[in-house]
Amino acid sequence: MNRVVVTGMGGLSPIGHDWDTISRNLREKKSAIVRRDDWDHYQQINTRLAAPITDFEIPDYYPRKKTRSMGRVSQLSVRATEVALEDAGLRDDPILSSGDAGVAYGSSTGSTEAIGRFNDLARHGSMKNITATSYIQMMSHTCAVNLGLFFEIRGRVIPTCSACTSGSQGIGLAYEAIKYGLQKMMIAGGAEELCITEVAVFDVLYATSVTNDSPEMSPRPFDRDRDGLVIGEGAGTLILEEYEHAVARGATIHAEIVGFGYNADGAHVTTPSSDMMGRAMEISLEDAGIGPEAIGYVNAHATATELGDIAESQATHRLFGQRMPISSIKSYMGHTLGASGSLEAWLSVEMLNSDWYAPTVHLENIDERCGDLDYIRDGRTMSNEYVMSNNFAFGGINTSLIFRRMK
Repeated sequence: MNRVVVTGMGGLSPIGHDWDTISRNLREKKSAIVRRDDWDHYQQINTRLAAPITDFEIPDYYPRKKTRSMGRVSQLSVRATEVALEDAGLRDDPILSSGDAGVAYGSSTGSTEAIGRFNDLARHGSMKNITATSYIQMMSHTCAVNLGLFFEIRGRVIPTCSACTSGSQGIGLAYEAIKYGLQKMMIAGGAEELCITEVAVFDVLYATSVTNDSPEMSPRPFDRDRDGLVIGEGAGTLILEEYEHAVARGATIHAEIVGFGYNADGAHVTTPSSDMMGRAMEISLEDAGIGPEAIGYVNAHATATELGDIAESQATHRLFGQRMPISSIKSYMGHTLGASGSLEAWLSVEMLNSDWYAPTVHLENIDERCGDLDYIRDGRTMSNEYVMSNNFAFGGINTSLIFRRMK
């Protein structure tokens, strides 16, 4: 088995596009949640809260030939990946088109604006806004395909379209591709663009936060007064590399991926299974060859929904006991859906290497139904060798990643 390391990281998030900015916002407990007054005309949507990225434009030097097949979700993923490749020192490396490099990347869906054009055809018979690239923008594997085209990747392309685990599943499957000797390098992660249609998915389930007049107080993962999640957007990319290959070229290694757990509930499409969440974590530990006592911090999925928070925290408590430090990044940037697993993995590695861990903001009164854990409510300094990042998705899809600090 090959060792797999992280040699590049990059992302775009509602609270920043680099670790210095994001770290400052985390330390200041600064949330990106805002009220969207422009959503007032959606009268049957209850929430008005979101975490948008307000300062993103694709670089001028991106050629039109390569951008015309991209909707916003692909644009976000390409830019995040470019930053990660630059961080890895691989932006123009011949390995990208050698066949030894691949892509494992996903989102919940393709660009919804392009999907709307086909709806105009189905509902109104109009082809007016459909172009030759509309389908490429809307298809579920648009991120993986556009990354492959933009960076001229000739290795395997693995689209991971699994809702909230798209990003973490991408990282996990990329890790396995290198671990089992199928590729030397992988672009891995996930992305999502903000759209009212994705908000509606959760709003119709009464799962969205409706504290519309006080956006600075939501979402509230693990809090007894939580009232639901907030949708955000973003993209996160990790460059994974076979350890010996990375060492041979003198790469900076951010961390080693040592464990990936991945399973399904096989029970209910939206109600999570605490037992199977816990089993995914156990599989990750088994893959890493370590016991629960080795993990020093858990980055929780923790969307601020009642069923999810309770099931996840109880599973975490059963495995690790009350001593486990845990927090939720979603309390700052909302639920970025397909991007969440990759953004949270990136920030888990950054926190691992900085010896500082972000608290869950807005957590004032821990829900007594949640598992008995060490909920981080103020930034904490601690040194760890291993951290775990967990994500869970509709359809009962569970993922767990373990990162090891490089000494």
